[in-house]
Formats: sequence, structure tokens, C-alpha cells
Amino acid sequence: MKKTKETACETCVYYDYNDEDDIYECRMDLDEDEFLRFMQSSTRGCPYYKFYDEYKSVQKQN
Repeated sequence: MKKTKETACETCVYYDYNDEDDIYECRMDLDEDEFLRFMQSSTRGCPYYKFYDEYKSVQKQN
């Protein structure tokens, strides 16, 4: 049985669409060690994860 990883990248501020490659990706520049730790653990272990709340940003505009 293959273990599935829990990810929350879709709710992260740094998860964005890359027009050139036509994919969604993390905008944070991770060094090799950080990237390896990220790939071996859940997104909750990502030191850069920050919840994106689009409603909160809209409230600031009003």
C-alpha cells in the first residue's frame, strides 16, 4: 500500500501559476536540503507555508 502525502499547497500564499511552464508551483526558492525535507514530509512541515485567505485581502480593499 502506497502512503499518500497530505499537502496543502493549494491554500498557500506562495503557490502560484507559472505562465511559461503552464503549471502551478511554489514560488519560494528552496535550497537542496529544504527541498528534500519538503518532499519527505507533509506540507505542514514546510517552513514557508502561509495560509492564503482571499476574502481577507478583499476586505482590506474595501
